[in-house]
Amino acid sequence: MTIINTSHVEITTFFLVGIPGLEYAHIWISIPICCMYFVAILGNCTILFIIKTEPSLHEPMYYFLSMLALSDLGLSLSSLPTMLRTLLFNASTISANTCFAQEFFIHGFTACESSVLLIMSFDRFLAIHNPLRYSSILTTVRVAQIGGVLFFKSFLLVLPFPITLRKLKYCNKSQLSHSYCLHQDVMKLACSDNQINVIYGFFGALCVMVDFMLIVVSYILILKTVLGIATQKEQLKALNTCTSHICAVIIFYLPIINLAIVHRFVRHASPLFSVLMANVLLLVPPLMNPIVYCIKTRQIRIRVVAKLCQKQI
Repeated sequence: MTIINTSHVEITTFFLVGIPGLEYAHIWISIPICCMYFVAILGNCTILFIIKTEPSLHEPMYYFLSMLALSDLGLSLSSLPTMLRTLLFNASTISANTCFAQEFFIHGFTACESSVLLIMSFDRFLAIHNPLRYSSILTTVRVAQIGGVLFFKSFLLVLPFPITLRKLKYCNKSQLSHSYCLHQDVMKLACSDNQINVIYGFFGALCVMVDFMLIVVSYILILKTVLGIATQKEQLKALNTCTSHICAVIIFYLPIINLAIVHRFVRHASPLFSVLMANVLLLVPPLMNPIVYCIKTRQIRIRVVAKLCQKQI
């Protein structure tokens, strides 16, 4: 609900929704979603544990992978409480401050993941283009500094979101379009001028797409380097080190691009499609990234299997 007086607006409650048109099946939909969250959290915690406990994995590539796992964990834990509460218990209310905090963390960890994927593409380019100097350039201290800057930059980028939303006036509308809070969703409920939110929201989305374009440039440079390698066997070996990262990039950016195309070119898109695409963005990358890296990265796979065998013994 919204309480308004002439000088001050106090926003107390927003209302979340589950899956439009499938309210009767929320309890059943919550079962696979619970399983996805469980696998995502378990998988990313496993990646972090393996990298931390195995000295042979204390290399730049795996440090960046641990940053990706942290971003995925943050993304999962940011949306988990309200999504399951809405689907399982039909508890759709959320206080304004909690909503603003949630959208800050969701957008912050999304920006983190985009930045980490970008730096991982540079990491792969450096490893293929200049392998002899790779370890001397990306030292442990430098990797830690890069990670700190990336996380700080990502959350600084989205910091204006909750601040500007808090200053808007909300009159009659209080129902959101998802089972969690997003900046673009909340600002549409405002009855005051939200032009600043629209412009800054576009700027934030543009920053994520710039990351994607720089990743594409990185892979163009990688492909150019690989084509200069003498034998086909060495070319395939070099490209094989990038397959996990390419999968992670596709899994993360495909829903974003689909949503952008729908919002830009499709005037009467189904609300169900937008909700499903947004859910895919929040659920699938944290779920699939650990699986992809365990399957495609031999060093991770061997350590995971070894730990499982030890527990069975």
